Amino acid sequence: MLIFVPPASRRRFCTSNALNTNPRRNRPPRAQDKPVPLNTTLPPNSDHAASAAPTALARNAAAQQALDPALVCAIVEQESAWDPHAILYEPAFRTHYVAPLGLPPTEEVARSISWGLMQVMGQVAREHGFAGKSLAALCEPTAGLAVGCAVFAAKLSASADDVQRALTLWNGGANYAAQVLARRAKYR
Repeated sequence: MLIFVPPASRRRFCTSNALNTNPRRNRPPRAQDKPVPLNTTLPPNSDHAASAAPTALARNAAAQQALDPALVCAIVEQESAWDPHAILYEPAFRTHYVAPLGLPPTEEVARSISWGLMQVMGQVAREHGFAGKSLAALCEPTAGLAVGCAVFAAKLSASADDVQRALTLWNGGANYAAQVLARRAKYR
């Protein structure tokens, strides 16, 4: 069973009286009205026990591909802010790269989404050998990091080990390489 409790910085609570329909509760908020986040502790044999240390998982995946662990952690922070369930549908990517393949609709859409901690495009994951039945499995940190690190290692190799060029191949966004490299020092 999967349980996801978003980090405290991403939790949203509503304590506004404007949304309160109980007339007895239309009063200024009191200290005891403040929401208290749940402290959820997963058992050691939980499927998500490993998610307690996502940086350790990222460092391990980086080591498997002989990548700089601090760089991989910086990419993860930049791409997903360490949210393993981050996904983003890319309609232009679908139109340009995936639609011409003539895939079944579900697979076509799934390949047009970036998944998980490293935001690996489904199509790219398939091109790099990901054979899982569902691309949503890339939201599982170990799987997503393994595929993401393999893809980044290929980009680094294609760029003759030029990290800035590899980062541009990973994500061509303006200033992307500089933003990732600025985050890297935090993980050294």
